[in-house]
Parts: sequence; C-alpha cells; structure tokens
Amino acid sequence: MLLSVVMAVYNERATLPVILSLVGKALPGVNKEIILVDDGSRDGTREWLKANIPDDGLTAGGIEINGAGDIVFAPPTGAVSVAVRPIYLDRNRGKGGALRAGFAAVQGDVVVIQDADLEYDPADWGAMYELVGQRGIADVVYGSRFYGRPHRALRFHHYMGNRLISFLFSMIFNQKLSDVQTCYKMMTRELADSLRLGHAGFGIEIEIAARIVRQRKYRIYEVGITYYGRDAADGKKINWKDGVKALWYLVKFRFDRPPW
Repeated sequence: MLLSVVMAVYNERATLPVILSLVGKALPGVNKEIILVDDGSRDGTREWLKANIPDDGLTAGGIEINGAGDIVFAPPTGAVSVAVRPIYLDRNRGKGGALRAGFAAVQGDVVVIQDADLEYDPADWGAMYELVGQRGIADVVYGSRFYGRPHRALRFHHYMGNRLISFLFSMIFNQKLSDVQTCYKMMTRELADSLRLGHAGFGIEIEIAARIVRQRKYRIYEVGITYYGRDAADGKKINWKDGVKALWYLVKFRFDRPPW
C-alpha cells in the first residue's frame, strides 16, 4: 500500500523542512510518496527545494532535521521508504492550481492533502488511514477541526465564518460536513481519479467536497484533528474576502454542470 501526500507549497521556506520531517515520521509502517508542488514561491522555497532534492526526486529511509536545522534524508534500507518528488509551476497558480498538478502526479493507493505550514499535524493521519487504507469502510475521511481535539483559539469571526460555510454546504448539498474547508482529506485513489477540478484558488476546498458529494456513491467519514491555527501575522494567506467568495462557490459548485 502506497500513500500519496499532495503538498501545495507557496512561500513556506521557514516551515517546509519541519513539515517534511513530520510527514516522514507519520504512519511509520506505510510507504509514502510526497509530491511537493512549488506554486511560484518567492521567499527562497524553490531554491531550497532545488538545493536539497533532485528534480527527478529521491527515495529515503526517513526524513530528519539535524542540530543545525538542516534536512537529512536517511538512506533507503529496503524496508518502508519515503519518496519525495518536486513539481515546479511556472508561475503562481493558486492553491487549486497547485493541488490539481499534484493530483495529476499521484501513484499511490490512498491520497491525502497536506498543507506546507504547521497548522495541521500528520500524526492525526492514523484514524483517517485506518478507515480508508486498513478497514476500507470509507472512501474519503475529512479531518474536522471542530470535533473537540486541541486547537488554537482564533478570532470569533473566523470561527463563525467557517461554521456558517459548513452549515450552508450541509444544507445545500444535503450532506453533513462539520468542516468543509479543512485541509485534511484522505481518500482512495479511485475517488481522487474521479474528481474533475477546475478552480485555481482557495475555493478548491468547496469544489472538492461538491464533486465528491454530487456523485452520491462515496462513503464519507469525519474524524477530529488537532489544529495549530495561524493568523495573518503568522503568515496565513486566507482572509475574510475568501470567506465571502466561499458563499458564491457554494452556489456555483452545487448547480454547475458536473464534469463527469
């Protein structure tokens, strides 16, 4: 069983080595491929990737960070391995564009989306993978930030905006989801291949959910996850304008012509 980790990266030079190490340690008994899609970064992220990872990728026995804060790829041992493959977009195409490029390159049996910052913890994959990759009772598992797991207390309007959008999605699509805009979605390869995505920006989260739900054949589960949220001062890229746009995306992706 191979787990494909799709990671859109835009100006995350400070956090990228750490998240790579965390991803490498997650699900230690599972072979993984990490598809890093650099979305036209301008903060040195692309230069760091090229200095540390060959353009055609590498396979390691593990990923660590040494005392100097540098990434270290352990030699493969023949047991469980982690493959890392970079993709470089010619310009910034938005989170949706980066995720679409990553999805097109996956080779695994199970696919999970991972942000390149440190808001989400890959240690939470265990419960998700059990449902999709081990027991096979779910086609997709959403990691919900609103199921009682530890999470950073952020601004009230941010919290209420997320809850409102999830509530409206659940009502419009007749499918209960407590956190439709979460990053964490782990799914079967079959489901991932069924998605026909076109949105370029953060609306990709709603589009993914809409494309899954409108097919009315996939088993959807939710599990609670930990959330180490950022705000604008910490480099968070989404803002209130994206929340307003999300209201339009709810209507657009509910009634547009299905691409399948």
